[in-house]
Order: sequence, then C-alpha cells, then structure tokens
Amino acid sequence: MARIIAITNQKGGVGKTTTAVNLAACLAACERRVLLIDLDPQGNATTGSGIDKSTLELTSCDVLLGDARAMDATVAVEQGGYEVLPANPDLTTAEVRLLQEIGRELKLRQALEPLGGLFDYVLVDCPPSINMLTLNALTACNGVLIPIQCEYYALEGLSSLLETVRQIRNSVNPGIVIEGLLRTMFDPRNRLANEVSAQLIKHFGDKVYSTIVPRNVRLAEAPSFGVSVLLHDPKSTGSQAYMDLAREMLQAEAAAGQAGAA
Repeated sequence: MARIIAITNQKGGVGKTTTAVNLAACLAACERRVLLIDLDPQGNATTGSGIDKSTLELTSCDVLLGDARAMDATVAVEQGGYEVLPANPDLTTAEVRLLQEIGRELKLRQALEPLGGLFDYVLVDCPPSINMLTLNALTACNGVLIPIQCEYYALEGLSSLLETVRQIRNSVNPGIVIEGLLRTMFDPRNRLANEVSAQLIKHFGDKVYSTIVPRNVRLAEAPSFGVSVLLHDPKSTGSQAYMDLAREMLQAEAAAGQAGAA
C-alpha cells in the first residue's frame, strides 16, 4: 500500500510546492512509484510538472466531487518519472460544494482507496491554509511533512498546524503522524535562521529532517521550465538537497519496516 504524505503549512511561501514536485521526482529517481496530487487551486504543482492546466479535461476537482475516478484523472510526467493528479482554479468550486456534503472531509480518502498498491508514495500538495481541501488531505494521509522557513513567525504558525493534526488524530484519522519538519530556503549566514533551527531541534528532536534545503537559484528557476530541479540542474545544491531528503525518507521507512518485523 502507498504511503500517503500531506505536504502542508498554512503559511505561504515556505516551499510546499517546491518540495512536493522535487520530492516526487527524487523518489521516482530512487525507483519508487509516485503519485503527486495537486490540491491547491493555484495549480502550481501541475504547471511545475510541465502540465498545461488550461487544457485539462479531468482534475482533482472532479475526483473530489465524485465525477471522475482518480486513476482516470492522473497524468504521467514522462520526463519526471511520476504521475500527477492535476489541479486548476476549478478546485475552488469543489471546496465550496464540499462544505455542504455529509462526510465532506473523507472524499479524498475514499477516492484514493481504489488505487491500492499502484503507488509506493502519494504526495499531496496542500493549499496555504487550513481549509476543507487541507482537511481532506490530513484525513487521507499517513503522515504530514511540514516545510518550514526558519524565520520569526515560523513557530507560531507551526503550533496551529500541530493542533489541527491533533484534532484530526482524535477524530477521523487516528493513524496520522508527523512525518517530519523540513527546513527550507535556509541561509546559514543568517543568525535568526540558525536560532529558529536550533529551537526546532530542541522541541521536535528527530522529527526535524537532517536534510536542509538551501536558498538556491536553480530551485527557483526550475518551475518556469516545467521540470524538477533534478532535471533542470542535477548538480545544484537544491537538487542534491531533495535527493538527500528522498534517501533520508527511504532509510527511515526501511528502519521502521525492520523494527516492525522484529
């Protein structure tokens, strides 16, 4: 069965979509079967994967509303090696309509069930808010990956997200865990960044990934070409960071599997 990971932080501009696209590509490069779900009406993970969102016949909106099966709406990203359940601004319609439906927070979970063992990882790129779309992702997922920029307001927003995860765990998804906290756009010359990084490690320990994603021009450029940084510039520090993250996640998964077997 696939491990479903929601990539979320209600604060915008922290690298959620950058992480979603590049992690999908790096896990695929590690020979894992990956589905990337774009659950943000802006559709940036869709365009960042080289898909023209203006020509889509089926999107995550249709899947959430029950008008299409997830397997029929996915698009293969051949040069990336993964598949995408794309999005466009129509997804805003889904959010509004879901508010009036019974079991509205379960729609994504139900839509993903038929996919069974088709994928090893399902990554969900969430919008920058705790809304009905994000709640669907949190209800469907096994783990939550939180990209976090080491700046002044980072910890304040994090506490709100963690409370939401706690509420989801106590209600509709008892198996949800914090997959990890990923420090993004990191500049080691910045004193505040180092202080916030130290606070994260102090409070969350091994839940903070050892991988750190630096500020990197190549990472910022890649979406304009519709490819991951792994294709845009495989030797860049950004590309190396996301490959390190993929390997760190796979090692953690292998260690958990061995512990379970024992």
